[in-house]
Amino acid sequence: MFREKGTAVSVADLMKAAGLTHGGFYKQFASKEDLVDEAVAHAFAEQAAHSAVAFEEKSGEHETVRRRVIEDYLSVWHRDHPADGCPVPGFAADLGREPEQAARAQHVYINGVRNRAARLATGDDDGMAQLCTMVGALALALALALALARATRGNPLSEELLQAARTALTESAQPEPQRRTD
Repeated sequence: MFREKGTAVSVADLMKAAGLTHGGFYKQFASKEDLVDEAVAHAFAEQAAHSAVAFEEKSGEHETVRRRVIEDYLSVWHRDHPADGCPVPGFAADLGREPEQAARAQHVYINGVRNRAARLATGDDDGMAQLCTMVGALALALALALALARATRGNPLSEELLQAARTALTESAQPEPQRRTD
């Protein structure tokens, strides 16, 4: 719920969605901030462990993994399922607005951002600009898709934006330099 609706979701709403009582929350967590900390850590760990890319990373084919990350990230499915999507955009606005929470969850969040950027790195590029482009394209596509859905009933512009970002990121990257083995 936090990735989909933000951390302003009430404890009562969280417990209702979980099918539990409000009192049950405090048996598990001392505060809502503790739950947010746990949610941020869980979201990054879940994405790292269960994505299809995690299995491909073991093969050592960095460029294949990088392209797969971009394709998956800038997909219609990812756009339409924020609750199951990347925690980078899912928590960015809330952690930026809530200094107390940011101080608690910031370490996990920063490591998650760095790890995602590293999957996109090519040559001298650390992947940060590519990650920013992907997060921005997804956010823009979401905003436009919502606005266009009312006005145009299914206008394909949102998918076009996602495809344009995918193409720009996969075709403009410089391949990794060959590493010497001698």
